[in-house]
Amino acid sequence: MGRGFVIAAPNSGSGKTTIARGLMALFARKGYRVQPFKCGPDYIDTKFHAAVCGRASINLDTFMATAEHVRELFDQYGRDADVCVIEGMMGMFDGYDRDKGSSAEIARVLDLPVVLVVDAKSAAYSMAALISGFVNFRKDVRISGVIFNRVGSARHFAMLEQVCDDLGVQCYGYLPKKAELEQGSRYLGLDFSEKPESNLLIELLEKNVQWQRLLELTNEASAVDKPACIQPRKEEKCKQRTLIARNAESFSFIYQENIDRLENVSFFDPEHDVPCFDDVALLYLPGGYPEKHLDALLKAEATRRAIKEYAERGGRIIAECGGMMCLCEKIVTDEGEFPMCGVLPYSITARKDDRKLSLGYRRFTFDGKEYRGHEFHYTQFLGEPPISATQVYNAKGEPMPTPVIRYKNVLASYTHLYQLPTRD
Repeated sequence: MGRGFVIAAPNSGSGKTTIARGLMALFARKGYRVQPFKCGPDYIDTKFHAAVCGRASINLDTFMATAEHVRELFDQYGRDADVCVIEGMMGMFDGYDRDKGSSAEIARVLDLPVVLVVDAKSAAYSMAALISGFVNFRKDVRISGVIFNRVGSARHFAMLEQVCDDLGVQCYGYLPKKAELEQGSRYLGLDFSEKPESNLLIELLEKNVQWQRLLELTNEASAVDKPACIQPRKEEKCKQRTLIARNAESFSFIYQENIDRLENVSFFDPEHDVPCFDDVALLYLPGGYPEKHLDALLKAEATRRAIKEYAERGGRIIAECGGMMCLCEKIVTDEGEFPMCGVLPYSITARKDDRKLSLGYRRFTFDGKEYRGHEFHYTQFLGEPPISATQVYNAKGEPMPTPVIRYKNVLASYTHLYQLPTRD
């Protein structure tokens, strides 16, 4: 089984994303095969991981999948890697129910050491209480050491090293406070630019972090039994294609495993390509931000018409969030109304005054099978929402207003499904 470590932090905003991506880039530059992973349902960080490592980043999530499945994924995708780097999410123990589904749980499931990224801005020996608390809170989670972020000076770092010495905790180094290293943001707090990691970040990590010691963590023995003969799980072989919409922003929220489970997959860009559906068994319209590309989608009239004709003659479609929005009659923004495919008789509002955050894990039962996924959007149905074909629940089992729409052979919802429904 490929070995590695989890990069976690006491809270969001500590710098774990910057340091995780920087270390991935540093290891890759040194010639190591780096397999990236991401704790939780995040789609954005995985894009940056893939750009840095040259291989798809895989989500590890113990709400949407079983612990055994998480171990299988780690073995399957990390088997030929020199080092596996798993970026955590939120605070280390933050999950959907206490620490369930947290970065700490992923570390326990995989029996991997944790490297704790601590924001040391405006603090020195007070860090002792914080680090001691994390190290001793759960004995079944192995915190291997600490990397400090936003360190003000060499003197500041010397005081932080003293903290680690007094606690008997490994200090792997630090990243100095630099305005150039602050993560930017764009639409709704998310940056889609996929810029390569800066030379400055890589050089600072190489100079100030004991990255060779981090690589040594990959040689640690694991208490987790290696799954026997794990094979990539595929759908039954089919001569017909699964056609997937893919675009940098409009249709980009795709779990890599959903693609790898399918055979005979092809892609098209709805902004530029007119698909042929003659041999298509399933059209998959994943999420994204189509409201950012309405002019391009409006011009792609032939594509929208082809999708509508495919749906009306009984073609099978799975549409999630942004994909569902494109199947509706129109999307309304502050700039006007933009007709979409017209498969579903609803309108979506992306107007600034109508934005409302809907966020969290979701599960529902459909055709006798339970599906799990995640919801994140600000757009809403304009007017009365559709009547749902099934009740949707959150991670704690509370009913949610998110509708699941069934029309002919179309299944559409705001929920991004972790595993797509299999063919009938």
